[in-house]
Amino acid sequence: MADQPAPGARVVVGMSGGVDSSVTAWLLRQQGYRVLGLFMKNWEDDDDTEYCSSRQDWLDAASVADLVGVDIEAVNFAAEYKDRVFAEFLREYSAGRTPNPDVLCNAEIKFKAFLDHALALGADYIATGHYARVRHAPGGGPSQLLKAADASKDQTYFLHRLDQQQLRRTLFPLGLLRKTEVRRIAQDLGLPNAAKKDSTGICFIGERPFREFLNRYLPMHPGPILDPEGRALGQHQGLAFHTLGQRKGLGIGGVRGLQRPDGTADAWYVARKDLERNVLYAVQGHDHPWLLSHRLTAEDASWVSGMAPAPGQYTAKTRYRQADAACTLSATADGRFELSFRQAQWAVTPGQSAVLYAGDVCLGGGVISGLGGPGVGK
Repeated sequence: MADQPAPGARVVVGMSGGVDSSVTAWLLRQQGYRVLGLFMKNWEDDDDTEYCSSRQDWLDAASVADLVGVDIEAVNFAAEYKDRVFAEFLREYSAGRTPNPDVLCNAEIKFKAFLDHALALGADYIATGHYARVRHAPGGGPSQLLKAADASKDQTYFLHRLDQQQLRRTLFPLGLLRKTEVRRIAQDLGLPNAAKKDSTGICFIGERPFREFLNRYLPMHPGPILDPEGRALGQHQGLAFHTLGQRKGLGIGGVRGLQRPDGTADAWYVARKDLERNVLYAVQGHDHPWLLSHRLTAEDASWVSGMAPAPGQYTAKTRYRQADAACTLSATADGRFELSFRQAQWAVTPGQSAVLYAGDVCLGGGVISGLGGPGVGK
């Protein structure tokens, strides 16, 4: 039986103004904890625009806090976010990779800066509206990060860099609930944000066109788009604006390439980037060999237990919206590891995270740095 926080413990909840964190605060109150809400402001550039408005989120969070019966405070982590998350985001894109800022934000802001601030306020624990579970071992043993009961909403992929110190202080009250139940609770309580649309992506981009946003911070470097045979297909505005597996926004939709007997043709996909020559390679067809990888190398590894798992058979995700894929872990040394997959994985992307699982237990992961497979390097 795992140790559980005692009723009456002081819990600081990250309240974003969304329905998940709102129901989280209510659940903790129902369970007898002393709850304080904390609203994090992580971005100031372009704030209060149609794309990224924290003002409405703050109003929603404050309204919910009043209805639920908890105090709420606002804290500004914009400087920390810009230094620890956004700067790395730009560095990775400049290097031709595709980073996942949500992973870094969780590790550096929500479970570091926020946790430190909460502890300074006298918190015993912090809680968020993430769909995940923590198993706190008896007697202070190592905590485990577990998948959520609602597999379609599980967010352990974004949380895989959390360490033992962070997990021991963290509660995920929604871990055993389905999203439909959370919505129903919010509606039954009459929460003002019960029907609020879930946030998509990261605030500093919001719903704006990605290229428009990125171009404000990174210069354009136009270059050719080529097919695998070296034939010119069009022009790109910069390798940073494209990611492997991308189908839309290439501007080459009218290029037919290989056609079927009926005159139709497969779509084009981004398959490779040549940084030295500033060339973007596109291929026809979702299952082109250049889009498939049987192996990957990852670096900057972070393991939940504090130690690398033993080499062997596991499952892994190389992107968030993906089913677990059977794999073999090997060469866990110097913060690097290698994964080999039984079935080739589609559009494995350098800069994204490879996250390892043993059943429902999230073991950790690293940043994808190299690929191997049927069409890689040919």
